[in-house]
Amino acid sequence: MDGLVSADGLRALRDGLDARRQRLVFTNGCFDLLHVGHVRYLQAARALGDALAVGLNGDASVRALKGPGRPLNSEEDRAEVLLALACVDFVTIFPEPRATDLLAAVRPHIYVKGGDYTLETLHAEERAALLAAGAEIRFVSLVPGRSTTELVKKMTNDRKS
Repeated sequence: MDGLVSADGLRALRDGLDARRQRLVFTNGCFDLLHVGHVRYLQAARALGDALAVGLNGDASVRALKGPGRPLNSEEDRAEVLLALACVDFVTIFPEPRATDLLAAVRPHIYVKGGDYTLETLHAEERAALLAAGAEIRFVSLVPGRSTTELVKKMTNDRKS
């Protein structure tokens, strides 16, 4: 799958961008059921730099974060859908619930999270890895009422009706 890279591969791509005075934007998440909120978020993130890499939680880490019924789609399917978006340049699948090790390895120029986060609510180890890397941390507004959790609830309620 073109654009699916390892952490080491992503670090090499980041170093190449750095040599050309370009900036790698990085975000991460489960991206289990892609919706308009995700698309707008990823487009806004991509607009902040020269390439966008997405750290994608692997299946086991999605289960750990979201519960036994998730993910709805496999990590391979989620990666393929993300890479089909024009705004996403690279995807790296990582097995841990937190992206700390991946962030330390890649050392992105810009790290993006949704507007439901603040600097204070970022996971402390992730924040420390980003600060050690000298990454700029940015927050992008969310689309109100758009979340995978809400879609799953709606689908579940519709089946009960």
